[in-house]
Amino acid sequence: MKFENSLEFAQQLDKEDELADYRNEFIFPKINGKDAIYFVGNSLGLQPRTARKYVDEIMKDWAELGVEGHFKAEKPWWDYHERFAGKLASVVGANASEVTVMNTLTVNLHLLMVSFYRPEGKRYKIICEEKAFPSDQYMISSQVRLHGYDPEDAIVEIKKRDGEHNFRTEDILNKIREVGEECALVLIGGVNYYTGQVMDMETITKAGHETGAFVGWDLAHAAGNIELKLSEWNVDFAAWCSYKYMNSGPGNASGCFINQKYHNQKDIPRFEGWWGHNKERRFLMEPEFQPESNADAWQISNAPVLALAPYLASLEMFAEVGMSSLLKKRDKIVAYLEFVLKEIDKEVESTFEIITPSAPSERGTQLSVFLHGEGKEIFNYLMDNGVMLDWREPNVIRLAPAPFYCSYEDIFRFGQILKQGILSKNKS
Repeated sequence: MKFENSLEFAQQLDKEDELADYRNEFIFPKINGKDAIYFVGNSLGLQPRTARKYVDEIMKDWAELGVEGHFKAEKPWWDYHERFAGKLASVVGANASEVTVMNTLTVNLHLLMVSFYRPEGKRYKIICEEKAFPSDQYMISSQVRLHGYDPEDAIVEIKKRDGEHNFRTEDILNKIREVGEECALVLIGGVNYYTGQVMDMETITKAGHETGAFVGWDLAHAAGNIELKLSEWNVDFAAWCSYKYMNSGPGNASGCFINQKYHNQKDIPRFEGWWGHNKERRFLMEPEFQPESNADAWQISNAPVLALAPYLASLEMFAEVGMSSLLKKRDKIVAYLEFVLKEIDKEVESTFEIITPSAPSERGTQLSVFLHGEGKEIFNYLMDNGVMLDWREPNVIRLAPAPFYCSYEDIFRFGQILKQGILSKNKS
């Protein structure tokens, strides 16, 4: 399609958008009395209008049923988390038995590493990407120290080539082969939080397995954003947060994937708790742990249903729309954003460098833009004038027009505000 940087063209795209009505299903923050142009779905998704209803249902059941809400609520609390498995499986490309929801992201990665980081002999090293999201860095470092290793020795970072913004798959594969039999675990972010680069998870997973390592993925920026086929790719484990593209609310519960080949293993290393025990025998209060026959065996405590309610509200919309429709709009709206940025770049005395890969297969919803010659003043200008986005040092803005609720008119309006901000700064 040949794009145009005009209001009329953007509005026509919105008229043709099959998902346009879903914009009305979300609540937008106001800036200067108007709905914000919200490009931070990669940090915190907007609140679905149905979220309050789902929370209120539980509050009502709690008030009217008390403890009996565990079994007599319309959505009984004791198996509330089970409502997520099938719908989440469709989002991440898994079997329903391989998916559960519990805790928060870094907590779950720690718990999963109990099962999948098993250093022994010369096989003790973890391969990750350089400058991974800080929480992952802290987690991995603390895990290797827990096992008595020096992080300087046990952690192997894959680096970008000098002058390049993104990782090369060939460099990742070469590093895996180089570490070889010393590699116990490959654990990488499926989508790089800084650049928005999508990793070749299938190829990297295969390479890790060929060297005898477990392979896991932090899908914080991937779930609900890109196509995932965790079962088909034979991934060992993965975890993701729910509050970015999946719109569950700040700091909310995490989803987990555990490959079915590890189910029904009583002797697998795992931190265990009541809610991972055989559901049919849970209330018999038996002393010996009998794991559930699916990913729920990694559950520890009963589900925080008030927290899960907004997640379920959002997930219902994912099930209704389907990932294929979201990905189709994502590709188009991100391409339009890329076009508008390049058009504005021609009109102002600045240089925008999009450091996110240009190939649709290597990017999701996010474009990270290096604003050469611009300081944080332009970010502040955008925020003050109705655009919500985020800033990463030294001078990168991250733009994530989530397809559920962002419009093509948002993209056009953003471009005009960006242009006005740069021109006004240059005049002063």
